Amino acid sequence: MNIKELLKFAFAYCGIVIGAGFATGQEIMQFFTNNGMASFISIIFSVLIMTFIFRQIAKVGYLYDVESHELPLNKLFGNVFGRILDYLLIFFMFVTSFIMLAGGGSNLNESFGMPTWVGTIVLIVLVSITLMLDFDKIINLLGIATPILLIMVTIMSIYAFSTADMTLSEGAAYADSTVPPWNNWWIDAIVYAGLMFGVGFSFITIMGSDTRLYEVVKRGSLLGGFFVLILLLLVNGSLLLNMDSAVTKDVPSLVVANAVHPIFGSIYSIVIIVLIYNTVVALMYAVLVRFTSFRSKQYVILLVVLMIVSFFLTRIGFVTLINIFYPLYGYLGIIIAIGYFVLWVRKKVQRSPYYDNTNSEE
Repeated sequence: MNIKELLKFAFAYCGIVIGAGFATGQEIMQFFTNNGMASFISIIFSVLIMTFIFRQIAKVGYLYDVESHELPLNKLFGNVFGRILDYLLIFFMFVTSFIMLAGGGSNLNESFGMPTWVGTIVLIVLVSITLMLDFDKIINLLGIATPILLIMVTIMSIYAFSTADMTLSEGAAYADSTVPPWNNWWIDAIVYAGLMFGVGFSFITIMGSDTRLYEVVKRGSLLGGFFVLILLLLVNGSLLLNMDSAVTKDVPSLVVANAVHPIFGSIYSIVIIVLIYNTVVALMYAVLVRFTSFRSKQYVILLVVLMIVSFFLTRIGFVTLINIFYPLYGYLGIIIAIGYFVLWVRKKVQRSPYYDNTNSEE
């Protein structure tokens, strides 16, 4: 087992997933923290589902050596329904990209007083440059923030738990259970997992295809899932301990970071930007290679067009966009996850034809 390759896969996996569902804290607040003390059980349940399905997604990518998500969807759901899901997925990946860009602008505004539109343009430029790099370099960049985030979130959580003016249960009293999509902790957990499947499905499929060793795909998925679990639990607890002030913010995780020290908060703000950047890079890459060849003339043209359109769409507002699109994206992800679960059952019961072209073992 190549430890370096394992960590590279796990860090990139984690960096993609937590970018959309973690970065600002607004996502955790809406799907988990606003359920009060039940949020901890909800997170564990959600991450178990995520880890299992993402492992199957990465394995299929490896076994079929795919270049985009099109082939797996067609094989799972047939050409007609698979094509419908294909275009729905592309739409929501693009929508999530400009939601993340809007979140980046909000973060830079709250942290540094930078006009939101300027912060958005900065992110667009960085993402565009990255999408012209070699794929291996893109994977390396996507994993950079994960170990830094693990350290910073641990520091934030220790500080929050050691200096809190309220207990977790007292913080839960500020939770607004009418905010989460279904107002039920286990349904919210499933919808959040579905959102992560939608966000990560295409790129993690490609990651699995690009990975040299099957063991790295299988174990890297488990390790990445473990990182996601630890981060979600720590941030959720920190938010509950600061719920009286965090509940009113577009970027609630900054409340926790700034409580440690303003400088620490500024550094954490930069990490959030990197996480948002991670997700936008992964989603935009998946959309681009679905229609064009990597770094071709068509690829560049489509990249420029998508970024210009994204900039104007970010003017709608970050929190509004999350409320509207994230639950819908979650439902799409659930459909994809069901397909992979059925595939896994078939493989266990009667050696599915979907796996017959490989000698790799479970």
